[in-house]
Amino acid sequence: MKPVRCCVAGGGPAGMMLGYLLARSGVETVVLEKHADFLRDFRGDTIHPSTLEVMHELGLLDELLRRPHQEVRQLSAQIGRPKLIVADLSHLPTHCKFIAFMPQWDFLNFIAEQAKRYPLFQLKMKAEVTGLIQENGRAAGVRANTPQGELEVRADLVVAADGRHSVLRERAGLEIENLGAPMDVLWMRISKQPGDPEQTLGHVEAGKILFMIDRGDYWQCAFIIPKGAFNEIREKGMEHFRAELAEIAPSLSGRIGDLRDWDDIQLLTVAVDRLKDWYRQGLLCIGDAAHAMSPIGGVGINLAIQDAVAAANILAAPLLRGAVTIGHLREVQRRRELPTRLTQRMQVFLQENVIRSVLSGGARTIELPFAMKLLRWFPILRRIPARVIGMGFRPEHVSAPVVK
Repeated sequence: MKPVRCCVAGGGPAGMMLGYLLARSGVETVVLEKHADFLRDFRGDTIHPSTLEVMHELGLLDELLRRPHQEVRQLSAQIGRPKLIVADLSHLPTHCKFIAFMPQWDFLNFIAEQAKRYPLFQLKMKAEVTGLIQENGRAAGVRANTPQGELEVRADLVVAADGRHSVLRERAGLEIENLGAPMDVLWMRISKQPGDPEQTLGHVEAGKILFMIDRGDYWQCAFIIPKGAFNEIREKGMEHFRAELAEIAPSLSGRIGDLRDWDDIQLLTVAVDRLKDWYRQGLLCIGDAAHAMSPIGGVGINLAIQDAVAAANILAAPLLRGAVTIGHLREVQRRRELPTRLTQRMQVFLQENVIRSVLSGGARTIELPFAMKLLRWFPILRRIPARVIGMGFRPEHVSAPVVK
C-alpha cells in the first residue's frame, strides 16, 4: 500500500471520528479495523450532549438523529427505597439537552458513511494491526493481518485508537499508570413492558447495584459486581443470579427468565488507567488507548471523541504540510490531559467511596447519602452532575480546516 499522511489503528469512536475529521481537512487517512463490521453488543451506546454538539458543528446532527435512538433528559436513581432525579440536562448550553442512546454500530456506520464521501479517506475492515514499524527512533507505520495476507502501511503519523488493550502502545513501550477499579460489570438484555418507567434508572441496595438503560423495546442492564467475582457468581448458578436481580429490581421479576444461560450475560472487566506520555515521535494515542475509563457516567465514548476533535484541530494543518513534530503531539496531550485526569479522579472517588462501600454489603440497608439529599432539597443542584456528565470538563469545538 502506498504511504499516507495518517494511519489510524482502530475503528471505534475515536478512530472513526479522527479519520473523518482529517479527511474532511484534506489529509489522506486510512483507518484499520480488525473486525468485519461494527456489530458488537454491549459497547458504550451513550452519545452525550458534548458529542451531539460536535455533530451539530459538522452539520450532521439532524441526519444522525433520524437514526433510531432514545433520548434521556433526566437521570434518576433508586437508592434503598427513595427515588430521586440525579441529573437534569434540560439546562445545558447545548443544542441537544439530552443523552442519545444509539447502538454504537449505528453511530460508527453513520460516521463511516460520512467519511467515505471524501476521496482521501480509506476504511479497511478485517485489518488487525499487529505491529509498529519503527525507523530511526520514530514510528513510521504499522503492520496488519488481513484476509489477503500481511499489510504494511507507511504513514507520517500513526494514531493508536485501538482500545484499552492497545497493541501499538505496547509495541511503543509507553508507560501505563493503573488507577485501579474495585468492580466489574455484567451486561444483559431484559425485555421491556408497558408500564415500565421511561427514565434510565440506577438501583442501589446493600451489596447490589443495577443500572437499567431504556433501549426502546428492552432494558440494557448493567449489574455491578466486585472485581473478579464473576466465577464465584457462576458457581452459585443461574437461578441464584436471577433471584439477585429480582431482589434489587422487583419489577423485572416476571422477565428474569429472559436470561436463559450464561451466554446471555457478558462480562466487562473494568479498568481505569492512563499513559504517562500519550506519544512518541510519529505516534499518538487517543481514546481508551491513552486512558481507559470506568463506565461510571458513560463518558468514555465522549471523552474519546473529544480527543479526536482536539487531535484534528491541532494536527490537520501540520499533517497537510507533512511537518508534524513531537511538539504537536505533546500539544494534543496537554489539551486533553486535564479533562481526562479530572474525570478519572471523579470516577475513582465514586468507586472508592460509594461503589466499594455498597458492594461490600456491610450495611443491611442503604441510607441516602447527604449529597443526594441535597439534590432532592435543592433541584437546581442537579445541573452540576448534568454538566459534568453531559459536557465534561473541557468540551471541544471543531476548528480544523475544511477542504471543499
